Amino acid sequence: MYENEGALRFPEGFLWGGATAANQVEGAWDEDGKGMTIQDCLAYREVGIDDMTKQFAFSSGDLEEALHAGPDANYPKRRAIDFYHHYKEDIKLFAEMGFKVFRMSVCWSRIFTDPEDETPNEAGIAFYVDMFKECRKYGIEPLVTLSHYDPPLALVRKYRGWYSREAIGLFMKYAKVCFERFGPYVKYWLTFNEVDAMLRHPVTSGGLIEDQFDDVPFQQAIYQAMHHQMIASALAVNMCHEMYPEAKVGCMMTKLLFYPFTCKPEDNLAAQKRMRSIYRYVDIQVLGEYPRYLLKEIENKGFQVHMEDGDEEILRNGTVDFVSFSYYMTSCEAGDKEGLDMAPGNTFNGVKNPYLPSSEWGWQTDPSGLRYSLVELYDRYRKPLFIVENGLGAKDVVAEDGKVHDPYRKEYLKYHVKAMSDAINEDGVDLWGYTWWGCIDLVSESTRQMSKRYGFIYVDMDDYGNGTFQRIKKDSFDYYRQVIESNGTNLD
Repeated sequence: MYENEGALRFPEGFLWGGATAANQVEGAWDEDGKGMTIQDCLAYREVGIDDMTKQFAFSSGDLEEALHAGPDANYPKRRAIDFYHHYKEDIKLFAEMGFKVFRMSVCWSRIFTDPEDETPNEAGIAFYVDMFKECRKYGIEPLVTLSHYDPPLALVRKYRGWYSREAIGLFMKYAKVCFERFGPYVKYWLTFNEVDAMLRHPVTSGGLIEDQFDDVPFQQAIYQAMHHQMIASALAVNMCHEMYPEAKVGCMMTKLLFYPFTCKPEDNLAAQKRMRSIYRYVDIQVLGEYPRYLLKEIENKGFQVHMEDGDEEILRNGTVDFVSFSYYMTSCEAGDKEGLDMAPGNTFNGVKNPYLPSSEWGWQTDPSGLRYSLVELYDRYRKPLFIVENGLGAKDVVAEDGKVHDPYRKEYLKYHVKAMSDAINEDGVDLWGYTWWGCIDLVSESTRQMSKRYGFIYVDMDDYGNGTFQRIKKDSFDYYRQVIESNGTNLD
């Protein structure tokens, strides 16, 4: 598994906590003035782990079907885990575990029922203000993502998502309201979740539906939408700094790691190329300009990205304060994949690593890869780091004693904490905090399942909407409380 080199130590004030996203926990999809998002239109599908990419296929026909769906249709994000009505109970449980930080997201469509509205939805604002106050009551710092895979449906239907430059202005209106109304309660912000993900699943990241782009190559539309998000992110960073100079604004990336499958030069070159594709847009947010390899990539594909006068200056002046990322697994890359065993993933495939175990969904567990990633990121960017997603999805069951016994989750956490400690103490990485993904069970983004459970808290709800929403502490609940109480030094 993983053997650490030195004694376990974490800095004083290290931010331990958990993470969720609005679209995966809130539910209440049509209450108190909330507008629809693209997530409200994603139906449940029975998909095997060998072809998870089918989960992200979405057409205009699927959208129309969702808009006319009856109450019995299975759209899991519409109900989620009903955090909207259970947040006080849930935050109290987070406090019982000792959380120092809670990463969550604001739903744009709760703040503006329609992104074109001139005035915000006060009921939506009141919900988040009360949630932030509840966090503060227990000494929990909110870490807030402005956009987490849930573009407003009106943005999708009226503007073709982030392909339109007008999305920038609409987003900035929303961001300003968030900063004005939530700024007194929030110190840490993220602009876009896994900002690189639009290249893998453009519907949820950018609101882009492929059959709506018969006038432009779809991949070029994605590059253009990515540029608009880069501009919006930079403008939001500057706006937040002007309004709250002490606030910290970070970027958030999907930290994938591809090892060369062998020591063949062609495998190393293939892995290097794959890794560059992971960093191409984070490089912009941290370094303030398009990397030459991304410009060459766009040029070699025969595409163009329209940039307006002043865009380069906006990018230069809107760099982030810290780099946050998700980390779940690693994979391998080879120059020639023919005949090699492929490891299934969400929206990417890599060559299976014969030295690593796999989860029930084919994700290969690799604590050493977390340490490797921390060193790689810190050497590349020299910015403070924050692990805002890490965790293990598993098919938990309630035992006859009414409890959930999940030793596999405790083991996963134990070895990843050891890897973090070594990265800090042996490798000199500046790591601010760690938030376990899905600290309470939620609807999985990759599978839209409840049965793929991450939480320390079990939620009585199944894939088909059956259940009571009862919360049950798993064995891992007390284990994580022990980890936090000891500041990461007691993993027995």
